[in-house]
Amino acid sequence: MGVKLSPTFELYFFYGVFNMKISLNWLCDYITIDRSAEQIAEILSDLGFPCEGIEPYDDDAVIDVEVTSNRGDCLGYIGIARELSVATGAELKMPEIKLDESDASVGECISVQIDEPDLCGRYTARLIEHVKVGPSPAWLRKRLETVGLRSVSNVVDATNYAMIETGQPPHAFDYDKIAQGQIVIRKAKAGERIVSIDGTQCDLNADMLVIADARGPVAVAGVMGGLETEVSDATKAILLEDAYFDPVSVRTASRRLCLPSEAAFRFERTVDIERVDWASQRTAQLIVQVAGGRVARGVIDAYPKRPAEKEVTLRLSRLNKLLGIEIPSEAAARILSALGFEPRKEDSLITCTVPSWRNDVYREADLIEEVARVHGYHNVPTERRIKIQVVPVDSRQKLAQTIGTYLNSAGFSETVNVDFVDETDAGLFVAGGAARHLSVRDESRKHANLLRQTLIGSLLGVLRTNANAKNLPCRIFEIADTFVPANEKGGELPVQKTRLTLVCDGNFRDLRGVLEGLITNIDKDANVVFTPADLTWAQTAAVITLNAQTIGAAGVVSSSVRQRLDLKDVPACAAEIEFDALLSLAAGPVTVKPIPRFPAIQRDLSIIVDERMRWADITEAIRAKASPELENVQFVGIYRGKGIAAGKKSVTLSLRFRDEDGTLTHEAVDGLEAAIVESLAETTGAELRTV
Repeated sequence: MGVKLSPTFELYFFYGVFNMKISLNWLCDYITIDRSAEQIAEILSDLGFPCEGIEPYDDDAVIDVEVTSNRGDCLGYIGIARELSVATGAELKMPEIKLDESDASVGECISVQIDEPDLCGRYTARLIEHVKVGPSPAWLRKRLETVGLRSVSNVVDATNYAMIETGQPPHAFDYDKIAQGQIVIRKAKAGERIVSIDGTQCDLNADMLVIADARGPVAVAGVMGGLETEVSDATKAILLEDAYFDPVSVRTASRRLCLPSEAAFRFERTVDIERVDWASQRTAQLIVQVAGGRVARGVIDAYPKRPAEKEVTLRLSRLNKLLGIEIPSEAAARILSALGFEPRKEDSLITCTVPSWRNDVYREADLIEEVARVHGYHNVPTERRIKIQVVPVDSRQKLAQTIGTYLNSAGFSETVNVDFVDETDAGLFVAGGAARHLSVRDESRKHANLLRQTLIGSLLGVLRTNANAKNLPCRIFEIADTFVPANEKGGELPVQKTRLTLVCDGNFRDLRGVLEGLITNIDKDANVVFTPADLTWAQTAAVITLNAQTIGAAGVVSSSVRQRLDLKDVPACAAEIEFDALLSLAAGPVTVKPIPRFPAIQRDLSIIVDERMRWADITEAIRAKASPELENVQFVGIYRGKGIAAGKKSVTLSLRFRDEDGTLTHEAVDGLEAAIVESLAETTGAELRTV
């Protein structure tokens, strides 16, 4: 955990890739392979580990191999040798471990306590007494120098060697400097500090995991050890640590402290928790081999939460369909077996137990990738000519483009959000809250992990972001899928419905006008009606019907909802309608009419009505007595103030008349208008405003 590195040692953190130097002579300790460095590099490249270059080194050759961030198991020679074993059929040779333990019991000298089992899944401690710290033997120094590591001392070099070999970073403490032989894995306390072995002063915070003794921190867990407990020439006894630390915890601490290390890089990419004790034994064996001493009997192995074995099922039909080639089931099973997946074939399924060192495999597609890369991508047939079939835009895409063009012209911008919301959004906009949503179990979505049933919450979040950036006015829309429960009881997968949602700051009347204009742009004869309704998220709301069919709802967002979403100073309106209803409207027959031959006459009316009178009631009264010559009724505005009695309002509207068979006269329109005014007076109690 935190080794002393040569200034020239190369760590590549870019793009999540690590370049590992592979000594051919060292590699041959784990696999017998009679191939050149170039041939081995080619095999590794075919397996997904590209070669960056090959350099001669005395009687050796060093292959610079690129290891991606998901393959932490290949950050050691044994992992690379395992891959070559699968590809070539050569036997993987694991180091033989035999410890000559003394009569002293480690349990009498060391105690281990894990206070944070979620951050430290396993911790082992061994005691090696009577060591003699000094220079390393020539063979050990040469091997480390081959891969860019400088020699420090025999004990430190042995831990570095073990890390490069196994991929598991150990750490050696001077046992006599550990207070009371006590190891506690806990979070740091506010104000605690530690000086790392490279001389960096680290100011710790309460989120960082540390290794502590009875006095205080002696190491930053998974990152680097402390200077006070470092192995020196005076060290006589070693407390050997091998552990499993949470990758996110290690990565966060390493970045915050600006303290990169070989150990941290490996812990960040997940080590094999099941082989922690084996790696500890191997490290102890190497230390005794080069520094003498005896290993105390036994091991302290704190393992609070052993993870369950993972099983993944592979469908052979899916394998062949995804790869586009036929791979015999026997060949697939043989590859998976060589990789350590213990395949069990049943009919057209292969069930695999994922080995502990393959933390990156958890789904069917991962198994298919394993089969494909070992089978060989070169076996996938290719054609010299690529055939591209051009197809016309389908009706859904065409309508989405039409909607986008219209809304853009009305000042709305399209936004794209993720399909997940948190419990706050779920509770504000849907009755039943989170319990009525389908959720996913995903470590990357511990909070916002509910599939959304409405787009309104997501768009209000976008509105909040724009409001905070002083980017107002803000008009936005989204066309996306929602996931509505199939029934009231639940238990079934939700129904996937595409919806169009609009959100804006400002007047609800403007939002309604945009919606009506959008729908009549698709079908000018469409009958759109807004009927008052109660919605959980709105202070004033309406249900929207299209040709007598309910297609959605709209409203003014209530102050309580805006308060919860930190939009208390921004008036917001929202509307959401079914996309398929618009699709059906667009798919209907198109009525074509000739351009009118005769002119129209426009008349404006201002009427005084009761404050509670709705626009729908006014238009219904007009249509009741209107003649066929009435072509259109349009809202103009509302006036309240001087000259208008309390509890009343003045509504101005525009009437357009046209006769398809001839030119209308103003005298004729006077009669048509009088009939409408009479109907308004009888039905709504309207008075004609003359001043």
